[in-house]
Amino acid sequence: MTTTKSPAAQAGSYRVGDLGLNRIGYGAMQLAGPGVFGPPRDRAAAIEVLRTAVEMGINHIDTADAYGPYITNEIIREALFPYGDHVHIVTKVGVVRDEQGGWLPANSPQSLREQVHDNLRRLGLDVLDVVYLRTLAGIDDRATVADALSPQFEALAELQQQGLIRHLGVSTVSLGQLAEAQQIAPVVSVENLYNIADRADAAVLAATAEQHIAYVPYFPLGGFSPLQSDVLASVAKRLGATPTAVAQSWLLQHSPNIMLIPGTSSVAHLRENIAGAALTLPADAVAELDAI
Repeated sequence: MTTTKSPAAQAGSYRVGDLGLNRIGYGAMQLAGPGVFGPPRDRAAAIEVLRTAVEMGINHIDTADAYGPYITNEIIREALFPYGDHVHIVTKVGVVRDEQGGWLPANSPQSLREQVHDNLRRLGLDVLDVVYLRTLAGIDDRATVADALSPQFEALAELQQQGLIRHLGVSTVSLGQLAEAQQIAPVVSVENLYNIADRADAAVLAATAEQHIAYVPYFPLGGFSPLQSDVLASVAKRLGATPTAVAQSWLLQHSPNIMLIPGTSSVAHLRENIAGAALTLPADAVAELDAI
């Protein structure tokens, strides 16, 4: 008897700690309103996206209490609770929002503890599967990627020891910061900026692959500045696929530890994103895209 894989499982899975996560996941950022602030225009549509994602085999949902703020986590709970053993929710701490929607650093140990408890409460969970420490790089102009993160990561490691967090990750980090975190507690996943047009993080990607650490590129499709590439468009047309599917397939074939969390507020776009899992690029197309 043969078993048909769900659409999101077509690209296989990757072991993240003791979690077997499909390499095609879902990033929940776009479930909030414009600018990731306030409620969505259509809450029912946001709920439908989440339920459809799970129906299509997505078992890795990436979120943060800063999205909305709070809105996205509340929608996730409304759509999917009780989650069951087949849905794994990961979140990030270290950043909060002001009343105008600005992104503010909030990385004192006490603030991080409060953020973890807030995520637990709003999601309706007793334990968070993965919590990322989001560094201040790109959030606070005073911070650089070289900043130390030991006090912050130690606070999360204490919460892990208390049983509130299953696994720890780091986000927007350098090689040095990754090594620093690993001196405190195991790191199962890194979430950094990487896509077909921005490969500045190649050294961190290579290090995580060697150490069997999951690498989750945020903005795999360019984020707020969608990918623009004549080469990508040409390859997609030749293969009869969308540029979205090709860009995601390139990432999946680029390194075996890459896991994707493309986000959308549309069921149609969700299905298009998941289609990237089933697309295998021929060698000539990969070489052409590698040269971008």
